[in-house]
Order: sequence, then structure tokens, then C-alpha cells
Amino acid sequence: MFVFYFFAAILIFLSYKSFRGGIDYLNYFKRELANPKSDYAPFCSIIAPCRGLDEDLEANLSALFEQDYPQFEILFVVDDEKDEAVSVIKSLIYRRDAETQRNEEKLSLKNSASLRLCGEKNVSAKLIIAGKATDESQKVHNLRQAVLEVSDESKVFVFVDSDARPGESWLRNLVAPLLDENIGCATGYRWFVAKNGGFSSQMRSVWNASIASALGANTNTNFCWGGSMAIRRDVFEKLDMREKWRGTLSDDFAVTRTMKEANLPIYFVPNCLTASVEDCTFRELLEFTTRQMKITRVYAPHLWIASFIGSFLFNLVFVLGILIIAFYSTDTFAFWFAVASLSLVAAFSVGKAWLRLNAAKLVLKNYEKELDRQFWTQNTLWIFSPVLFFYNAFCALLSRKIVWRGIGYELKSHDKTIVIQVDTTPH
Repeated sequence: MFVFYFFAAILIFLSYKSFRGGIDYLNYFKRELANPKSDYAPFCSIIAPCRGLDEDLEANLSALFEQDYPQFEILFVVDDEKDEAVSVIKSLIYRRDAETQRNEEKLSLKNSASLRLCGEKNVSAKLIIAGKATDESQKVHNLRQAVLEVSDESKVFVFVDSDARPGESWLRNLVAPLLDENIGCATGYRWFVAKNGGFSSQMRSVWNASIASALGANTNTNFCWGGSMAIRRDVFEKLDMREKWRGTLSDDFAVTRTMKEANLPIYFVPNCLTASVEDCTFRELLEFTTRQMKITRVYAPHLWIASFIGSFLFNLVFVLGILIIAFYSTDTFAFWFAVASLSLVAAFSVGKAWLRLNAAKLVLKNYEKELDRQFWTQNTLWIFSPVLFFYNAFCALLSRKIVWRGIGYELKSHDKTIVIQVDTTPH
């Protein structure tokens, strides 16, 4: 009983701190969204690594062309010209070319691997074939190749994932903080929006939301997300980031580590919270969440340990609390202490879930109906998150092997990755 009292008190305190963090998170969104529109818009390069067919890939990539930004280029990069994403990319480029060339002289397309598009927004697009990775993740290999082929005019490198669907102000908002030369990197994050619902898809959104709310005003504790990330070119080159990526699996963890070593702040941009619109099966849920935790164990072991201990503590207190309520009804103090403890933890957890959902709704206005439907799932499925986090952390303890987009990897260290198996079908 004393063990329960002790750990329950700790969990109540941590839950309260988490709830307070939720309040700060929502307030940060409100402050940032109230800022005036920035005029800082240097020529930038959007680099979009692709592999296989994401759900609604065409809609995701098409959103990149619709940015409210005066001058930029898009570099789509794949490992193989036979990749399924290539036909979608070429189709988009040709279609945009046809739409915007009505009042301009038609450009000649030199070859299928280098396509250019010019239009009202002065956008150019290029398809790059990077080849197969041998000692790093395919995504990192693609990025390292793409940065060699950006325009000489480019002042900012912007990285985006193919499963993200940014709004039209995403690019301007993401680049804006880099006007301050003391900022190392600007980052957004993702919010999963289920297309058709289902427990697994909604559970993934809840699991991911708990990570999203770890970002905020504190630039020293923020982390980068490779799906929506911007770095000034001079900073990228000064830090020798392309070389720092060599041999790594995680592009964003490597950038985060480099920024912290250089004491450069990471600025979280709430306006760049980006929707990932897709469903997943239960198997895909476990695969995604466990892969994230295995990567975390290698690149940020302190966060993995914190997740392991935190999820164990939560599950332990809840299981003991339920057992005490069920079998210790004659012990008045123990019974009511357990009831009060679980009630407080639940109240703080529901409050945190409600706060971060409301923060997301401030940004993702095009998904108002979908987020309204998340009211019940975000405010109830949090109870399963600690179970899932514990499972993920435990799996990460047992193995450093993952499968990502159809390719198998073994994570030897933060700068040594072994490709252990290649599947011709991306996932």
C-alpha cells in the first residue's frame, strides 16, 4: 500500500505538470498566431524525399506548388526511376507546366530526371534520382544528394515529408523565424488526421499528439522534425550538416543533435503544424510507434529512458489503483485514496488532451470537421497511450532493427547504420 501511495503521489505531480504544459502549449499557439505576417521571403529550396505511394500522394505534393511565397524551387528526390512516386511527380510537373505556360514561352524539357516549371509564383521543380543507399537510411541518402543540386540562388533549405500536406502559408511561416540569424533551425510538426476513422488510426493520432505537445516556446528543449524543417543555407554549410548526416538513419535527430552541440536554438512554428491525412491498420500502428521509439533509443537515449520509466509508472499506478478499488473497499482510506488518485490523473490527462486538440484546431482550419470528431478519441484514448509507449520502449530494449519504407536497417549507433534487407515494394 505504501508503494502505491508513493508512486501515486509522483504520478499526480507529473500529471499536473503535464497539464500545466498543455496550458503553456495552447497559449504559445495563440501568441504565435497573433504575430503579423512576415515579409522575409528569400529564395528557398524545398526538398521532398519520396518513396512509394503514400495515401493521397498527389494531393500532398500538389500542396507544395500552392505556397503563398514569391520565389522557390522544389526538388523531388527518389532512389529509383522505377519508384511508383515518379509517375505522380512527373504528372504534377507536366500539369503545372501546361497550366502556367499559357502566357509564357514553353520551356524545353531536357530529360526525365531534370524537369523545370515556371509560372506566376516563379516556381521551379526538379526530379532527382539519388540511387540506392548503402550505409545510411534511404531518406538521408536522398537528402544528401538533393542538397548538392539546389539552385545557387537558394538561401534557405526546407525539408518536407511526402505524407505531409502543408497549407498555403506553410513555407512563409516556416522560413520567417530564420530572419533572426541566431536561430539555428525552424520546425513544424505533424498531426495525424484519419480519413475513415478506426481505432488504430485514431490511436496513432493520440500517441503522436503527446509528442507534438512537447514542443513550445523553449528553444533549448525543442527538437527538429524532418517532415517540416527549415535551415538557412549558410548555417547548414557552416555546420557541415551534409557530412553530419553521413551514416545516419534519422535526418531530424541528427539535425537536432548538431544544433544542440552548436548551441543554436530550434524554433517551433505552430503555424507549421501539418496534417498527415491517412489511415493505418493495427499492425502499422505498432510498426510506426515502435520504429519511432527504437530510433529514439539510439539518438536520444535519455528520452527513451524517460518514456520507459514514465509509462511503467503510469501503468503500475493505474493497475494497483484499480485492484485496490476492487478488493480493498473495506479499507476506507486506501479505497478513497485510490479513487482520488486515479480521478486526478484522469482529469489532468483529459485536460491536457483537450488543450492540445484546441491548439491544433487553431492551425488546421481546413480539417475542422475531422478534428471535431477527434474530441472523443483524443479525450479517451489517452488511457491506452502509456500501454503503447511501454510496449514500444520495451521492444526498443530488445532490438535495434527496423523496417522503414520497405527497407530494413540495423541502428548500430547515431552515426552508423547498416542496410540489412531491401524490399522492392515501398511501404
